[in-house]
Amino acid sequence: MRYVSVLAIALVVVITLSAPALAFARGPTIVDTALAVNGETGEFSILIAALEAEEELIERLSARGQYTVFAPTDAAFTALFVELAGDGATEEQINKVAQDILDNPALLSAVLSYHVAPGVRQANAVTRANRINTLSGEFLRVSGAELTDAQGREAEIVNVDIRTSNGVIHVIDRVVLPMI
Repeated sequence: MRYVSVLAIALVVVITLSAPALAFARGPTIVDTALAVNGETGEFSILIAALEAEEELIERLSARGQYTVFAPTDAAFTALFVELAGDGATEEQINKVAQDILDNPALLSAVLSYHVAPGVRQANAVTRANRINTLSGEFLRVSGAELTDAQGREAEIVNVDIRTSNGVIHVIDRVVLPMI
């Protein structure tokens, strides 16, 4: 099933790159944009793998609704896996933590939906807010370009206003976590 999802996403990327006027008259979506950026930089491969495991959210972020996504980089996900595995964890233990998260649909859904807010919020609107409601139903606290999650962990917004046809992406340097 995972291979079918990867193949389908690869096909979307090929269509997007080879015939954008025909395939996406309204422009690339959040998912299309994340795939294209990852194809160039490789910095969202873990996020994409997580989205592939959470089909409902990937469908939502590929549709016409308007969303703001706080997208953690691969380095942010790797740091989370190391943090959860504990001090002195082996690479095998860290990889097991990563796989356990990908294999837990409820946890994955809660974490991913905590990175998405309804509506389009450009960087200037984000930095002026005190808090942002997410699709998970919980809030992210905001102070300038810094987000604080429900666990009190802070993430910095490191790249802003990546516009898509159905919203905007802001890149963050840490995975934010809801109350889990």
